[in-house]
Amino acid sequence: MNRIVQELQETGVFYVATVENDQPRVRPFGAVIEYEGKVYFCTNNQKNVYKQLAANPKVEICGMKKDGAWIRVTGTLVQDSNAGARAAMLEAVPALKQMYRLDDGIFEVLRLENATAMRYTFTAAPVEIKP
Repeated sequence: MNRIVQELQETGVFYVATVENDQPRVRPFGAVIEYEGKVYFCTNNQKNVYKQLAANPKVEICGMKKDGAWIRVTGTLVQDSNAGARAAMLEAVPALKQMYRLDDGIFEVLRLENATAMRYTFTAAPVEIKP
């Protein structure tokens, strides 16, 4: 399994930071999967986060695990029209089926590109997370 996906799934909830004009915006996410070796997230194309990513796809993602370690991921989230990725997301995260259908016109998957990831603790040096 992709190590970035594994680390984010272990946090449960992680936070995605975007930019709107000159204002940072942060919101909680919980759905992340690996599909064809890539990291995928999802959202609704009617939400502000989707509009912010369309204007500036650069993100920073941060989540803390129960043991106190945290992960920080930077990269670019790009919209991916791959029906297979959408289907895989719905299968991997069944709660999403209460909000989305495969071809409902609002469900979008976003692929993480150019990612760098680090794992931090208060007691050790940071460790790079390789996919």
